[in-house]
Amino acid sequence: MADIKGILFDKDGTLVDFEATWFAIGDQMAMEAAGGDRIRANELMQAAGYDYASKGFVPDSVFAAGTNADIVELWYPDADDADRLSHVRHFDRITAEQGALQAVALPGCIETISTLHRSGLRLGVCTNDSTSGAEKTLAALGIAQMFDAAYGYDAVANPKPAPDTITAFLDLTGLKASEIAVVGDNRHDLVMARAGGAGLAVGVLSGTGTRETLAPIADVILDSIADLPGYLTGRA
Repeated sequence: MADIKGILFDKDGTLVDFEATWFAIGDQMAMEAAGGDRIRANELMQAAGYDYASKGFVPDSVFAAGTNADIVELWYPDADDADRLSHVRHFDRITAEQGALQAVALPGCIETISTLHRSGLRLGVCTNDSTSGAEKTLAALGIAQMFDAAYGYDAVANPKPAPDTITAFLDLTGLKASEIAVVGDNRHDLVMARAGGAGLAVGVLSGTGTRETLAPIADVILDSIADLPGYLTGRA
C-alpha cells in the first residue's frame, strides 16, 4: 500500500447496502411529496431513478447519485427558493435520522475498514447525503472513530462530481492527491477522482453502478471494498 496513504469512500452502495437501506426511506419521502397519493408517489420514485420492473435504482440517477437538493428540484419544480430550502432541510433531517437507523452495512464493510485503519491509512467519507447523515450512519455502524472526516454535499461549495471534497481531505490530512484513492459505486465518484487528480479511482459493484457504467473511467473494478486490502497490498 506504499503509494496510497489515504482513501475517500462513497457511502451508499460502497459502505452501506443501497437497496436495503434507502428504498423505504425514498418511498416515505415520495409519499410525502405526493400528498399521500400512491400512484403519484410511484411516479416520483420512477422520475428519481427507481425501476419498479427490476426493483432497483438506476445507476447515476438522482436517487443513486444526487443530493436532497436535486430531489427537491425534481419533485417540487414550482417551489420558490424559500420553500425549496425548507423542503431540502426537511429531507436532510429524514435521511440523516432514518438513514442511520436503517443503515445496513455491506458484507465485509466493518472488517475491511478496520483492516485499512490498522494499516495506517487515512480514511474519509464523501457522500451526496448530508454531512449529518454521513456522521450518524458511521456512528450507527460503529466505525466513525476510524475516519478522519465525513463530507456531505453540504460540507463543500460543490458536491460530487466536483473535486472540492478531495481538496478538503488533502488539506486535512496533508496528503497529495496522487497518494489517495477514491472508491465508489457510481460514475460521479470516479469523475470526482479524475477531476481531483486522485492516484487511484476504484469502482465497486456493490451498489447501483455496473461494470459497463464504471469501466470507462475506473482504474480498477472490484466486487466490493472487501477486495480492497488485497488489491492495495498487491500494488505495493
